[in-house]
Amino acid sequence: MAVLAAFLAFCRIGACMMLMPGLGSARVPMQVRLFLAVSVSLALLVHLWEAIAPHVSRPPSELLLLIASELALGALIGLVVRFYVLALQFIGSAITMLSGFGMAAADVAVEENNPQPAMAAIISLAALMLLFALDFHHAIFRALIASYELAPVSVLFDPRSALIDLSDTLSEAFFVMIRLGSPFVAYAILVNLAVGFLNKLAPQIPLYFISLPFVIAGGLILLYFGIGTFLALFADGFIPTTLGR
Repeated sequence: MAVLAAFLAFCRIGACMMLMPGLGSARVPMQVRLFLAVSVSLALLVHLWEAIAPHVSRPPSELLLLIASELALGALIGLVVRFYVLALQFIGSAITMLSGFGMAAADVAVEENNPQPAMAAIISLAALMLLFALDFHHAIFRALIASYELAPVSVLFDPRSALIDLSDTLSEAFFVMIRLGSPFVAYAILVNLAVGFLNKLAPQIPLYFISLPFVIAGGLILLYFGIGTFLALFADGFIPTTLGR
């Protein structure tokens, strides 16, 4: 009975930790992720015993449905958090292109297997380190414990509600990241418009290629003065966007 209860807890908690940013990164060895998920599941089982233990004595067919439902619920919680970080990686790549770094070689990979431009990798790494410094993983563990009250083990996974949560998270994360990247969007529009006007005034001079170092320098200066506010607003929007539902 205790083994089945621990396995049910591991299904939800392990599926969440498999997809959550940072701990579920490809940079972390698989054995470390597995042992960490098992240790967290056993630690939280003490608080979740009353919610899990009464359901382990069900017939095997119902127990298989519970296992599948727990895996899906844990994956849902992990995906909600990962979508917010993926939105940050998207706006980081957009900032890179808007600042003139779009032609730089993308050979840096921080969390995913796919390489990122250097500026986007710096933004992603700084934001991820900030979330760990602010104990966001503890907030996710608290959300996992609270999920057993909102979605008990006896209530099977609801795909419709899960899709609504994921779409709402994508929508809110998109608007948060657009607000964070709006200074760089305005900078790119103004700079490219000015360079276009200058190029029309002197068509014989390749002003676009001449102005590229100045565009990059302006983007770096804007990032230097705005990165603190950028990361602070990103961290402030993490809990309401991901765990507020």
